Amino acid sequence: MTVWDSLVGQGQVIARLQRAVAGEMTHAWLFTGPPGSGRSNTAVAFAAALQCEQGGCGQCHSCHEVAVGSHPDVRVTRTEKLSIGVDEVRELVRASALAPVGRRWQIMVVEDADRLTDQAANALLKAIEEPTERTVWLLCAPTVEDVLPTIRSRTRLVVLSTPSVDDVTDFLVRSEGLGVETASYAARASQGHIGRARALARDEDTRRRRREVVAIPGRLSSLGACMASAADLHDLAKEEADALTSDHDQREKSDLDRAYGVVERGRRPREYAPALRDLEKSQKTRAKRRHLDVVDRGLMDLVSVYRDVLTVQLGTGVDLVNEEVRGDVVALANASSAEQSLRRIEAVFEAREQMLEFNVPPLLALESMMVGLQIVRD
Repeated sequence: MTVWDSLVGQGQVIARLQRAVAGEMTHAWLFTGPPGSGRSNTAVAFAAALQCEQGGCGQCHSCHEVAVGSHPDVRVTRTEKLSIGVDEVRELVRASALAPVGRRWQIMVVEDADRLTDQAANALLKAIEEPTERTVWLLCAPTVEDVLPTIRSRTRLVVLSTPSVDDVTDFLVRSEGLGVETASYAARASQGHIGRARALARDEDTRRRRREVVAIPGRLSSLGACMASAADLHDLAKEEADALTSDHDQREKSDLDRAYGVVERGRRPREYAPALRDLEKSQKTRAKRRHLDVVDRGLMDLVSVYRDVLTVQLGTGVDLVNEEVRGDVVALANASSAEQSLRRIEAVFEAREQMLEFNVPPLLALESMMVGLQIVRD
């Protein structure tokens, strides 16, 4: 299995990157694509192929080191915060100026390049403008508009697409050993998001939370129902976010206690208190971002319902994302017009923008959105 085999539905991108590995290289790349398209996975696969003597065999020591994150010449920067600051980028720039340990490339992968602060982006720009001979920058962002024009003009753009349902289904059957029916449901419900598809296929709690979210549009018949549904979506997101972060938080706290001898000595040295405060602050920031990410995913699930409603209203014959709630979709289609469905989709994206761009508290944004989604009966 090569490093490319985990990239689903990206045949043209793979061919282009393989040509680069063979000699058509440049010092900076920008990987863009919708959530779940595999931006980061593609960048890491490319990094492995650049370090591999065979162009990404997936079996050698270099490929394995890149895959597990231990290769000395591949540095992956990802953030669990809301942004990547200038100090972190300056450290990356300093590291990028060093010669690689091995005989090939030094590769700096920056996931979430869209989260760079303005100062951080400007610091990165200087390194990309004046690259060292054997350093390669691989940046990942949802769209080209999410990075500075001056950065994108100095990078080679790689645009990934959302994998098709058939591609994701086939991948889940091959890689996870799932039945076709389970894999097909997960592929549809995830809307091409590979990580989400895996979770939906494997975890009943994930499936349960999604079922509760896609049931929301059908019950928005009053103002009270709108307020209750906003609270439900907010709480569901918090439940999932807590489940994703609680074990990690506990491990970090245990590691800190051991590092300062709290467990062995039974007392806390003077340096422990500020270190604990820093850890708790970092965990709080991470929890906020994770909550926003999960709320955002719930909003995309809501969009999928209204997309299905619009599909029925227009009679396009396209397969429904939420086939399992077809009855609710048809009822919504009969109770509204295509124009209303479009306005509801716009209301969801407006709430998303309020939370992610303008830092509106999630519950407040969700309440406003739900009122816009309310079913108005004649």
